[in-house]
Amino acid sequence: MTKLIHITDTHLVEPGRLLYGFNPQARLAAAVDDINQNHADAALVVITGDLTHWGEGVAYEALREVLDDLIPPCIPLLGNHDDRPTFRGVFPNAPVDENGFIQGRHDVAEGRLLFLDTNQPGTHAGWYCEQRQDWLRRQLAAAGDKPLFVFMHHPPFEIGIGPMDRIGLIQREQVAALMRPHRQNLRHVFFGHVHRPIVGSWMGVPFSTMRATNHQVWLDFRAEQLAAVPGSHEPPAYAVVCLRGEDVVIHFHDYLDDSRKFPLGGQTQDEREYAYTFEPAE
Repeated sequence: MTKLIHITDTHLVEPGRLLYGFNPQARLAAAVDDINQNHADAALVVITGDLTHWGEGVAYEALREVLDDLIPPCIPLLGNHDDRPTFRGVFPNAPVDENGFIQGRHDVAEGRLLFLDTNQPGTHAGWYCEQRQDWLRRQLAAAGDKPLFVFMHHPPFEIGIGPMDRIGLIQREQVAALMRPHRQNLRHVFFGHVHRPIVGSWMGVPFSTMRATNHQVWLDFRAEQLAAVPGSHEPPAYAVVCLRGEDVVIHFHDYLDDSRKFPLGGQTQDEREYAYTFEPAE
């Protein structure tokens, strides 16, 4: 079995500053501590973009400082809040294609991971230009019959929340046309951007995303009527991805959840009595 960790939308800012009431660096550091304690055996951690909120050099340096404590290796990708040149200056070893985009691949026992760059300066919408499409076309062809797992920031389809779909991937049709002939090999698409736990299938290909590590997007299908994206303070999460043969199992973990943990069955007394008389701690 290969274990992967999926993190998304860390949104780090200048150290010491808060973003929407929380400290993004501290909340990411808590995720790193939890991963090191419980999933140090992971083969890879992938962060699917929006590494920082404003694309500042000091924020990327803070990110590097936090990730230096992470035991498994990590691949950070770019989102719409990121700045590619500044990122490359702080993370010179990140995967880069021949055109300077943060794209690459990584093989595990169960198949090939492809990392896509959907960042475009000047817009929060996703962008996948002809140069990037050509890179992906070549990667899909070179993979042959290998199972493929794609990681990207923007979802390549609409999710049904209007304000987020308006800043979704612009070249949805082109990307779908590229990937459609390879559907039999596409095992899963992982993305970020939407700050919500969502699973389903696209062109018959399973996909997933989850909540961010700092702030979230509230589920409101009336949001089309709102001027801004509806935010929330729902708990942060990361995903544990278990690959075994043809199987993909994903666990969403609310790593800062401090609710009481307890056995669901009675231990030294009748289970029915235990369940009926259970009193949660205040």
